[in-house]
Amino acid sequence: MKIAHDDLNRLKSDADTEYLRYSKMDLRIDMARGIPSPQQIDLSMALLDVPLGNDYLSEDGTDSRNYGGQQGLLEARRLFSTLVGVPEDQIVVGGNSSLALMYECLAQAWRYGTPDSPRAWSQEPGGISFICVVPGYDRHFAMCEDFGIRMISVPMLDDGPDMELVKRLVVSDSSIKGIWCVPKYSNPTSTTYSKAVVETLASMPAAARDFRIFWDNAYVVHPLVEVDDSLENIYTQAVRHGHSNRPLIFASTSKMTLPGAGIAELAGSKDNTAWWLKAAALRSVGPDKVNQLRQVRFLRSPEKIKELMEQHRQLLLPKFERVHEVFNRRLGTFGVAQWTRPRGGYFVSLEVLPGTAKRVVELAAQAGVKFATPGSCFPYGIDERDYQLRIAPSYPDILQLTTALEVISVCVAKAAFDHLSAVASVE
Repeated sequence: MKIAHDDLNRLKSDADTEYLRYSKMDLRIDMARGIPSPQQIDLSMALLDVPLGNDYLSEDGTDSRNYGGQQGLLEARRLFSTLVGVPEDQIVVGGNSSLALMYECLAQAWRYGTPDSPRAWSQEPGGISFICVVPGYDRHFAMCEDFGIRMISVPMLDDGPDMELVKRLVVSDSSIKGIWCVPKYSNPTSTTYSKAVVETLASMPAAARDFRIFWDNAYVVHPLVEVDDSLENIYTQAVRHGHSNRPLIFASTSKMTLPGAGIAELAGSKDNTAWWLKAAALRSVGPDKVNQLRQVRFLRSPEKIKELMEQHRQLLLPKFERVHEVFNRRLGTFGVAQWTRPRGGYFVSLEVLPGTAKRVVELAAQAGVKFATPGSCFPYGIDERDYQLRIAPSYPDILQLTTALEVISVCVAKAAFDHLSAVASVE
């Protein structure tokens, strides 16, 4: 980027002055994670009033108060079946965390292998690898790091992962055992995978016969637009191409009802379900079926879920529109940043001048706004270009959010103009 010397000095001086003003305001705003606001949580408070005292049996007669029912209640599995497109007898419903289910699947494969594995993943000569689509979800990468699984970065394109690169890697490297995918309104770019991308993931040859797609469909019913994006059914495609064991499909009600007290599911082939249940019997005597019953009776049907998510959308949309309005007004004319306009999900991906992302976060923190961790959307926390940051606008109220966005904008500009001035002085 080229700015005339006098203009750069003026812009830098203006940014310094404005940043100093915000630094004196004693702000304390934390929007580091994409969590629902209190107003969103209030939408589901009636869940706590669902009467179970005299009606605690599931429709097949299971006593929700007692041990057992490792696979989850039938009606809970049926409700998730309508959301993820997998038969109800091939779904496991557990506690509130889909991340916990992902970790357990990874740990189980690590210790024992999968139904298609020649040996435990931990016993593979030379170790194993996972493909990580970047920018992506930090908790996925943290799991790999916890197990010592090598991570191979593949860029996110407009319609999903760079599938030409994915195919080349997967077909040639038997150490690659999996890929992390957030296929709808992905974290943080809000990309929804195209039909062609989903079909390629389901059909492509793989050097490792136990290759797995960890399909984290966290935002399956979380649009910001009036017409929800459509997503091809990964399981149907995998079955059609003879790879029914390939996808492990995860979802939860965490951002539908009460985030800390929802229910989560794992769906897949009959082999995968049996594999998970066999080991789960050693870990637990059964999930919290009382909460499963409560959730199902509150949510009731796909139509009721759609109504609830429309209420979420009405609360979230003004905040995401405010992100674009402030960034466009404050940064749009300078060419030092660009950002996504999500159709759904919980995040905006902000790209700043390469070499300045860490400085932007540092400046914002000093001014009282915590909003991102540099590099968190990349394996090992390393953003080699130091350019990408994640904005999570869901939690603050609109006034706090606006102030935070103004501060972030000033920090982006200040970091950019400082950087450009330093480069110009060297030249």
